Amino acid sequence: MVKQYAIGLDIGTTSAKAVIFNKNGDVISEDEQGYPVVHRQPSWSEQDPLQIETAAITAIRQAIEKNSIDKEDIISVGLSSAMHSLICTDGKNCPLSPSLTWADGRSTDQAETLKSTGTGERIYLKTGTPIHPMSPLVKLIWMKENRYEPYLKARKFLSIKEFLTSRWFGTDAVDYSVASATGLFNIYTREWHSEALELAGIHERQLSSPVPADYLFTGLAPEVAHKMGLHPAVPFAAGGSDGPLANLGIGAVRPGETAITIGTSGAIRQMSSAPHTDERQEVFCYSFTDDLWVLGGPTNNGGNVLEWLKNTIGQTEVAHARQSEQDPYSLLIDAAKEIEPGAERLLFLPYLNGERAPHWDASARGAFVGLSASHTRYHMARAGLEGVLLAILSVSHSLEELTGETDTLYASGGFARSGMWVQMLADMFGHSVHLPVSHQSSAWGAAWVSLYAVNEVPDLASIKNSIPMKDIVVPNLDNHKRYAEIHKVFTGLYEALKPSFHQLRRM
Repeated sequence: MVKQYAIGLDIGTTSAKAVIFNKNGDVISEDEQGYPVVHRQPSWSEQDPLQIETAAITAIRQAIEKNSIDKEDIISVGLSSAMHSLICTDGKNCPLSPSLTWADGRSTDQAETLKSTGTGERIYLKTGTPIHPMSPLVKLIWMKENRYEPYLKARKFLSIKEFLTSRWFGTDAVDYSVASATGLFNIYTREWHSEALELAGIHERQLSSPVPADYLFTGLAPEVAHKMGLHPAVPFAAGGSDGPLANLGIGAVRPGETAITIGTSGAIRQMSSAPHTDERQEVFCYSFTDDLWVLGGPTNNGGNVLEWLKNTIGQTEVAHARQSEQDPYSLLIDAAKEIEPGAERLLFLPYLNGERAPHWDASARGAFVGLSASHTRYHMARAGLEGVLLAILSVSHSLEELTGETDTLYASGGFARSGMWVQMLADMFGHSVHLPVSHQSSAWGAAWVSLYAVNEVPDLASIKNSIPMKDIVVPNLDNHKRYAEIHKVFTGLYEALKPSFHQLRRM
């Protein structure tokens, strides 16, 4: 019997992950290779693109070698990547700058200036990308205004995925969803937007050609194929960014089906058969295929809040975990579970790293509100976990104004392994939460696109048949009513503190 496998290669913010699947979606083998994020100055977030390339190649090779898979059995590779990266290159596949990640905040002033003008709103309504330092458009404006040397010398401006495919195939092409996330791409015409290019001070010839998710890169460089352990003839599908592919890989592809992902940061997304933007500029809208768009909003704060809580108030759990060989995060979550919903009227704004949706405010900061002498560190832990999800709930309200009500929730990411956190999510939204067996949603989405591109599966939506669910978590409606009242207070706190956040940034 002939074995046929597809690889999903996911280029994340901190690691490259290669996952080998059979056509039923079963994980056959996987490997993950990490790389650092460098902060040369406060708010700067950079990576070495060549280091990322080495990690991606190594991850594919190791995944193949772990299970002694015959390279002749690999029929396709699909590509996924984090959004909003930006690299200045010399046009000959060599980087002139580091890769600036989505978290790079050096262009905060440029974002604020652009948001205060009608130009910012016009750009958003055409591109679907909210004005924020994450956006390559705003990064490019910073580069132009500061006469950043790599910008001045650059022949090409690429995302990390484009950088890799350009080096591996000699083709400059960018999938629709990665292009959409630049703030330079018209989501209605699927062409580069002239007004945005003018603001950035660049020409269309300095960007890649936009292509659909099922576009196939062929002609893998033989030396690269050898390092990967692949046959040079294996095709790579352009795929998409990690968000839309996570929706696809989790099965949230129909109207009303909503995917929530929380790793280090968080996001909520829905697919749509038409593009939508809103005048308040609270959610993004990115093109994915010729007839699908993804709408939603990312939050800057997810698992990083839990890590901060562990490091700040969880030293007892850390010490106990060392002695008992347990997970300190689980111990802290278990302690928070003993506190009632609402943490006895203690709320936490989780904006430790500023915030994206729905406020798009890099100056926002975290805050405990309602703290009293009766509260313990476990109340603070509970409030912190709730704050992350209350922020996601705020984005969902903005999203539902455009797409209609949510009827099904799918959860993925590290938080989905916590029963308490998932129950809290179900309670806040008042909907059952579906948990897939596999946590490799972006990689499986990428692999599925590649199978579709090589005519091995009939369509993208049929992926739902390959995604078994391990659990469905039902909401506690009494808690839902409680959280609805808490959320009303939560939403007012940001507006009340916004002037203070901006005053603090200017101090």
